Amino acid sequence: MAHKLFIGGLPFSTSSERLREVFAQAGGVESATVVMEQGTGRSRGFGFVEMATAEEADAAVKKFNGQDMDGRKLRVELANSSGPGGGGGYRNGGRGGRY
Repeated sequence: MAHKLFIGGLPFSTSSERLREVFAQAGGVESATVVMEQGTGRSRGFGFVEMATAEEADAAVKKFNGQDMDGRKLRVELANSSGPGGGGGYRNGGRGGRY
């Protein structure tokens, strides 16, 4: 079973392939995905990496959390599949975009 990591603070130029290459330094990478905006196709500055084992996931957190990557400080942590306080909120104080 793969162990998913959340990667925040990615440089906007980072590709999924580059993300995979970087995290392979900590162990086996099952998948690496940079999250993109649907309308523009630009990076949103975060992504997810699935490491092959819990030990490799822990090693990746220790190795990369707080490290600089192309001028941006990475935030690396275990991803919660359904974390506390999840769920989508509404913008504009709970009102939709138009009213």
